Amino acid sequence: MTVKIEKLLKMAEQITANMAFTGDQEVVAAKVADHLNRFWDPRMKAAIKAYGEQSPEQLSPPLQAALVQLN
Repeated sequence: MTVKIEKLLKMAEQITANMAFTGDQEVVAAKVADHLNRFWDPRMKAAIKAYGEQSPEQLSPPLQAALVQLN
């Protein structure tokens, strides 16, 4: 499976935006991390986590916090 990082980033940011209804960044991060842990392939999670470690400024703050919580 080959998924470009751009596609993963777009999907992750869309998930983050959909979870942002609470307005609480900690809750949003926890919900995003839960979603990614439950539904994303381990290779997808590893790829976006590695990107987030290299370029955190490219990610929204809730997504940055969510990536720390990935299994």
